[in-house]
Amino acid sequence: MRIGEVAAQAGVSVRALRYYEEQGLLDAERTASGQRRYPPGAVERVRFIQSLYAAGLGSKAVLRILPCMDRGVLTDEMHDRLLAERARVQAQLDELTATRDKLDDVIRLGQAHRPGHGRRAGADVCAVAS
Repeated sequence: MRIGEVAAQAGVSVRALRYYEEQGLLDAERTASGQRRYPPGAVERVRFIQSLYAAGLGSKAVLRILPCMDRGVLTDEMHDRLLAERARVQAQLDELTATRDKLDDVIRLGQAHRPGHGRRAGADVCAVAS
């Protein structure tokens, strides 16, 4: 696949793909005219890299994780690191879930006090929710 195709399908910029290549995260072959050609699976790999970045990992951490995905090689150090990263991501999920649950509570309170739903004139719904 050409660079523009991978970028479009993965939902990233061409510049991001060049950066991933510079960082050693993504490999591309060059044609005789110098154009990049990406192997099958490049889009999936880019999406995985993006998800790791979204989870807060930096390019160096991603670079250390990718061999596990590519070759199934998992050293004791990498196993520990992956477990630590997973725990960190789980903590983020727990915080987001708690925030979502609080928002659900506020929405329920707000719905009960919407105009036409028995709301008292002048009632401050947000004050009730906090």
